[in-house]
Amino acid sequence: MRLEPGDDAPDFTLPDADGRDVTLSDLRGHKVIVYFYPAAMTPGCTTQACDFRDSLASLSGAGYRVLGVSPDKPEKLAKFRNRDGVTFPLLSDVSKDTLTAYGAFGEKTMYGKKVTGVIRSTFVVGEDGRIELAQYNVRATGHVAKLRRDLGLDD
Repeated sequence: MRLEPGDDAPDFTLPDADGRDVTLSDLRGHKVIVYFYPAAMTPGCTTQACDFRDSLASLSGAGYRVLGVSPDKPEKLAKFRNRDGVTFPLLSDVSKDTLTAYGAFGEKTMYGKKVTGVIRSTFVVGEDGRIELAQYNVRATGHVAKLRRDLGLDD
């Protein structure tokens, strides 16, 4: 199942890198970028997280909050955050329930083979809790720049 603009964003409560719960519905009234990535501390995921980190000031200035979600445990997320200076919440979805609810976990093609795993995906959730933008199978490199263009935030 894939989400589309206008759909209600599935609510979730997930622990951050410090084990504190973050609940999406608590952010109503804000625009939220929720991105799902396969694994902390890997090259592509590091590139993507650092791109979000480096764009955070302008995204925040435009009213967006950023949340990164992976199936990693909070301890690994804390190492990732500290190693790369990530300044937005990284959330742990070990059960993959939230990934599945967003259509960001399932069958994908990797190196020409069908595998089951995290589908790198990004969603913009509006202030009303509805999906404004849903992007599946995004590339790690250059994705944040493309997202900024899609949101009309070019420098």
